[in-house]
Amino acid sequence: MSDLPWHEKLLGGFRRTSDRLGENLTGLFTRERLDAATLDGIEDALISSDLGPAAAARIRDRLADERYDRGIDEAGVREVVAQEVASILAPVAKPLEIEAFPRPQVVLVIGVNGSGKTTTIAKLAHLLKEQDYEVMLVAGDTFRAAAIGQLKVWAERIDVPIITGTEGSDAASLVWEGVKRGTAIGTDVLIVDTAGRLQNKAGLMDELAKIRRVLGRLNPAAPHDVVLVLDATTGQNALNQIEVFGRDCGVTGLVMTKLDGTARGGILVALSEKYKLPVHFIGVGEGIDDLAPFTARDFARAIAGQDT
Repeated sequence: MSDLPWHEKLLGGFRRTSDRLGENLTGLFTRERLDAATLDGIEDALISSDLGPAAAARIRDRLADERYDRGIDEAGVREVVAQEVASILAPVAKPLEIEAFPRPQVVLVIGVNGSGKTTTIAKLAHLLKEQDYEVMLVAGDTFRAAAIGQLKVWAERIDVPIITGTEGSDAASLVWEGVKRGTAIGTDVLIVDTAGRLQNKAGLMDELAKIRRVLGRLNPAAPHDVVLVLDATTGQNALNQIEVFGRDCGVTGLVMTKLDGTARGGILVALSEKYKLPVHFIGVGEGIDDLAPFTARDFARAIAGQDT
């Protein structure tokens, strides 16, 4: 686990995006004023940095409206980028509130295999436990024995109970058992891992629908949260995953993982502009503490390459 302060991890996580922005802006500030050609170049640089066309157009318009008659340098553009990105992200930066009654609050965690879903569940459980919540896990990705084993190891490491079955067992039955046992022992939050095999999309969606039906019989409000885990290194593919899962699974919030310096973190700006889904957490490393609540200002300044 890294001992770096959180803001340094965040800056490091967005190094690729901020460096790419700087590279794309280089050479644009040779004129005394911001003319149309320079503004077009800045807009292209922003799009190339994965911020998305809508955010890029918004920043371009802001720069044009300001009428920088004395010109503007790269640092000035970065400041405007930070301000505009923060204004885009502020409405979606929402914590995961643990407020369901009766308990437990059921959190379904979904996402494709390889997105960091299982590790994120462990980090979230650890974070909630640190906040004095009683947490239980359900190893509902029964399609992969490795996923069951991985979550069991994490549960032991962070000392939380877990409901597991054998490979191929019925995930909905495990969730039923989890809610029953969690209710009996006073669990606050039940976090459920789910399968992420998009190569068999129909089967996956049927399984998730069955889990929701079973939960509904126990508590009509459950699941209280459906959290989609996205891998920042996949760039534009993250938008496709929101299309698939958001439409069919009723996603209520997002977690962005793997912001480790190789990621294309600007994509979170593009998807926030387009889908406006709540963003609960971001992960910037593999350590158990490398998951933190999402804050718009810090994220925006890291993208712009500014000290938070």
